[in-house]
Amino acid sequence: ELADIKITILNPRRAEWDASWVQSIDQPNFRAQVEWELTALEQADLVFLYFAVGSHSPISLLELGLHAQSGKITIVCPEGFWKKGNVDIVAHRFGLPVFTDLDAGIRCLKQKIRGLRYLA
Repeated sequence: ELADIKITILNPRRAEWDASWVQSIDQPNFRAQVEWELTALEQADLVFLYFAVGSHSPISLLELGLHAQSGKITIVCPEGFWKKGNVDIVAHRFGLPVFTDLDAGIRCLKQKIRGLRYLA
């Protein structure tokens, strides 16, 4: 298992998020959150994107577009996600794995983590 591997997971969700913040470059809290997310994605060794059926996930789609060429993304995109065709085409173009099953995506991510361990 991965118990002996030290990893850091960065999740953009936070308890103190205030949905009333105006989504503007001029709103300091909102801008700080977006800047944090962009920096985290740039610095990450691996990125895991899950496109849930019933969600629109516009920011995740944006992040896929920004980082598809990095090769560090693993994608879970089940049948029924509203833009699955777009996700599949982008992934195919850049050689990214796409899984329709969350467990399979997580297994792939674990393999990639193990691979990073041997590179360290």
